[in-house]
Amino acid sequence: MTSDIIEGFQDHSGPGPLDGVRVLDLGRYQAGPRCGLVFARLGADVIKVEPPERGDESRTNTPRVRGQSAYWVQYNSGKRSLSLNLRSEQGKNVLRQLVKQSDVLIQNFRPGTIDKMGFGYETLKALNPRIIMINVSAYGQYGPYSERVGFDQVGQAISGLMSLNGDPDGQPTLVPFPLVDRITALHAAIGALAALQERSRSGQGQALEVCLADSAYTTVEIPISAYLGTGEDTPRAGNRYGTGNMFQTLDGHVYLATYSSDNIFPRFAKAIGHPEWAADPRFTSRSGRAENSEIIEPELNQWFADRTTEQAVAELAQAGVPCSPINDIKSAATDPHRAARDVIVEVDDKRAGSIHVTGRVIKFSRSGMPVSRAPEIGEHTEEILGGLLNMSEDEILDLREQGAV
Repeated sequence: MTSDIIEGFQDHSGPGPLDGVRVLDLGRYQAGPRCGLVFARLGADVIKVEPPERGDESRTNTPRVRGQSAYWVQYNSGKRSLSLNLRSEQGKNVLRQLVKQSDVLIQNFRPGTIDKMGFGYETLKALNPRIIMINVSAYGQYGPYSERVGFDQVGQAISGLMSLNGDPDGQPTLVPFPLVDRITALHAAIGALAALQERSRSGQGQALEVCLADSAYTTVEIPISAYLGTGEDTPRAGNRYGTGNMFQTLDGHVYLATYSSDNIFPRFAKAIGHPEWAADPRFTSRSGRAENSEIIEPELNQWFADRTTEQAVAELAQAGVPCSPINDIKSAATDPHRAARDVIVEVDDKRAGSIHVTGRVIKFSRSGMPVSRAPEIGEHTEEILGGLLNMSEDEILDLREQGAV
């Protein structure tokens, strides 16, 4: 890749590719707000609509950094905050005016709630035929469990993902981060981007929906496909994947991502001092290596045990064998990859002074990718009402006195 393109990837200045797109984020907790975060990082104007005084419920979530919720800032940095009482008619009227000037609305209330609030898709469409509505829920807007509430963990449970995670001799294990929420948020963002593209041709918006259960099922699509086709269940395998596994070194652990690839195995065999394995008929196929892993793994155990983690990774990486040290959080946080790639970056914060948030995980050769701090409750209320809706100071004061904002 040419140096000018690399330099473009490293230059994050300038507007993002979605500059000019406005998103109303009515989401709570994670799946909805993280979808809004994707839009914010891509340069859209994302207005976080939250209740006055206490704000979004996730503002109180732990862990905390110098008084600030690390949970809250991860999913709301780069947004503008509008404190709005949607239980009042005046507050609802403000939202109606914003809908007329927005491109996307995100909500992840329980199915049916947004309709009771008076902002179902037909209402939004009447206000703005170009609006794209994103509906996020636990089990979907329809289906046998649509009325149930749920979080990330229920998606992991219903899909079978939890049953495949953990030690083979242990219990089903929860993935220790909200994987399903993240995937759902990405599905929502991808769907909305597709709807924006379609709108450029048709001139019409539309509604879309995603749910945690659907997203969780995509994580186990291969074993479910195998079961439906053959009736064979996939057992829990722990760290083992084919003939890849975790190995202990002198000072830690390395994960050998896989040496089951026919192209990689000869390089791997040479790197650990057994070049003859490349031509051994027991090891020339992936299935053969799996069946004869009891021959390979003792050699591997000894090879890793004789080296530090750094030495083992350096030798295998030099040979083109995929592997990585198994970092703890401290090691991952200080790994040079994180800083060099702006994966997690430090931003100013009114409570903590500064705090780290998800950074630029997508790099563009021309467009920027803005990253800024999370807002205080209602920090941009007057800015939005006066600047966007052209309300006077008296009108804004009246809304405040009525408890609408």
